[in-house]
Amino acid sequence: MASHRTPVRLRRGARYGAALGLAGALGAGVLLSGGPVTPRAVAAAPAAASLSLPRGNASFDYQLGGAYKPSAAVKVLSRDRSDRPVAGAYTICYVNGFQAQPEQLKWWQRKHPDLLLRDARGRLVIDKDWNEALLDTSTAAKRTRLASVVGAWIDGCSRHGFKAIEPDNLDSYARSKGLLTRADNVALATLLARRAHARGLAIGQKNSVELIPKAKRIGFDFAVAEECGRYDECGEYVAAYGSRVFVIEYRARDFAKACAAWGKRLSIVQRNLDLRPRGASGYLRKAC
Repeated sequence: MASHRTPVRLRRGARYGAALGLAGALGAGVLLSGGPVTPRAVAAAPAAASLSLPRGNASFDYQLGGAYKPSAAVKVLSRDRSDRPVAGAYTICYVNGFQAQPEQLKWWQRKHPDLLLRDARGRLVIDKDWNEALLDTSTAAKRTRLASVVGAWIDGCSRHGFKAIEPDNLDSYARSKGLLTRADNVALATLLARRAHARGLAIGQKNSVELIPKAKRIGFDFAVAEECGRYDECGEYVAAYGSRVFVIEYRARDFAKACAAWGKRLSIVQRNLDLRPRGASGYLRKAC
């Protein structure tokens, strides 16, 4: 969730009900560990041009709060890595690559306690908006280990048939109390992009418009942009990715604004902030 222009951080809705599904995966030992990408695997990775990329301005759905059957018109959608892709639709795999979700914190503390960012007094650095501990991207050694852990999740996305990943919280450095730098996160994002490409997956830039100048170097192939209409950022994403920008707005007036400016070129939806699945109270999905 980019915060550089956001007076109130609304981005990335809470995954409604996802904790139960993820807890089951954790209990089964699914997608939690794996080896690092080898030089041979990276060398064998397909060039970005040969990857399957999402079609721009396609009907889009954003299902991080829980999977549900999309309408027949939907051709691109995003789901949490604990869910499964939709046959016949380009399904993007959500991975929280830079912060530890609350339901995973005990696992991180048990398996990789030194990969959690701590302040000078040894306290975890927490993203208070989402109650998520930041991961420590501050050294090359730690980034390599993080890329191994998150890389195993990316491998799982590939194994289950997803076409791409969207690693979230690229801008965790902005919430790190000065302990992390933009360069630290760019370096980890680059490792994750290599891992994704090595597994035949495209990778999307999730928010963090300030990283667009680094997008080509990192290896991003498209963008998932929350509230770019609200913050007048959509044009910057379009300049980098053309029509392969998938926009989520949470407020009606921002949705209307984005549709008026970009509805003929981009995939734009309005969702309720906690991204509830169809059938749940409060569910909302509209498209331009």
